[in-house]
Amino acid sequence: MSDTSQRYYITTAIPYVNAKPHLGHVLEWFQADVLARYHRLLGHEVAFASGADENSLKNVQAAEKAGLAPQAWLDQYSEIFKEAYAQFDISLTSFRRGSDQEKHWPGVQELWRLCEKAGDIYKKTYTGLYCIGCESFYTAEELVEGKCPEHLTVPERVKEENYFFRLSKYQAKIKELIESDDLRIVSAQYKNEMLGFINKGLEDFSVSRSTKRARGLGVPVPNDPDQIMYVWFDALSIYLTAIGWGYDTQLFTRFWPANAHVIGKGINRFHSVYWIGMLLSGGLPTPRSVSVHGYITVNGQKMSKSIGNVIDPVTVIEQYGLEPIRYYLLKEVPTHSDGDFSHERFRELYQGDLANGLGNLCSRVAKLCERSANSFQQLSNEALSNSPAVRKAIEDFELKIALELLQQELTSIDQQLNHDQPWKLNGDAQFISLQKAVFAIQKVSYFLQPFLPKTAGRIFIHFSQPKISALAPLFPRLD
Repeated sequence: MSDTSQRYYITTAIPYVNAKPHLGHVLEWFQADVLARYHRLLGHEVAFASGADENSLKNVQAAEKAGLAPQAWLDQYSEIFKEAYAQFDISLTSFRRGSDQEKHWPGVQELWRLCEKAGDIYKKTYTGLYCIGCESFYTAEELVEGKCPEHLTVPERVKEENYFFRLSKYQAKIKELIESDDLRIVSAQYKNEMLGFINKGLEDFSVSRSTKRARGLGVPVPNDPDQIMYVWFDALSIYLTAIGWGYDTQLFTRFWPANAHVIGKGINRFHSVYWIGMLLSGGLPTPRSVSVHGYITVNGQKMSKSIGNVIDPVTVIEQYGLEPIRYYLLKEVPTHSDGDFSHERFRELYQGDLANGLGNLCSRVAKLCERSANSFQQLSNEALSNSPAVRKAIEDFELKIALELLQQELTSIDQQLNHDQPWKLNGDAQFISLQKAVFAIQKVSYFLQPFLPKTAGRIFIHFSQPKISALAPLFPRLD
């Protein structure tokens, strides 16, 4: 693979399109988008991919319930997801559908052939406990009171002849990659979970379904028309096909391996173990990092349709605005563990951090600068990007910590103004005090741009002008 030191490839998980996007999807998209925008800010060439996991039984069931043909359902809901990325201002460079026969199927089938050539795909009859929600088999020991630990539903007992992948062959190598942080799983709790899972002994897993049980939906297994590729073998391969695998070798070698997969904790083993085994078998480099986030609760309860507390992200965006919700999810929800959403806490954070914090400070300094009639300078690019603690936090995938550090900077600017009282000064003394505040706002808004692209971009441009005028309120009062 080529030198990727000035390139960055990041992905979100590839969601099932069996329902509309929920707040958990949006949390993940925001996290990945911050990383993509941050690396663009540093001048890196960025590829940012997601897509639609279309070849699963979940989607077939959703289509049947709605009285639609599966492909009609996929076309409708994949478009809903694609539009959602744009609606939430997620700066994707590639959206790959699992049903794309031109740019996805050839690449998945090529990976299959490479694994088969390595002697790692074989056929056998199998009986197991299958959770449709996870699209995965479980052993009896993995169940909680006889139910799937993720969905709390009783798995279906399935018996059929499938192809299997020889994951057990790669146990030692996968463990070595994780222990050495050559595959960096963030944070430590998720790394330790994967090591614990591996230490129990990796078992080979099914990578196909009968065409009959898959209802004919999915990528055909090469040279076997009776079998369809299993959803995880298929969907994970979108990370490859989104950047050219199977049709554009130059593009693929430019960006692979991925710098980071951003995923939810429920699918960690598929990304940090199964996917790694598949890549090793295919002779492909493994991703550098997997950043794992938790779930969103609502007023302390897990979101559930039965409880009636599912929050529609479109509704809250319309109510409060896109960037305030983006800020809340990135600042209030711990980057790597569960976090809560409540309207009450949102209003507190909006008023404290945004309206009275960032917004009030910028308005205050802008008005003082306008009255002073001075010409102000702009920091050099080197000075703007020189913030080791903030950069380390972002590059360590600790986005909440990065925002907390930037909030501390804003507090320091406020304290400096209260100490200097430039409104009482004249001449050079006033200019020096205000220039110090302007430089600090330039720097904070520079690093806030990945988090609040439009608002921070507006602040940065406003405070980079020689003549700084008064600034209209950035965060209006909530109704």
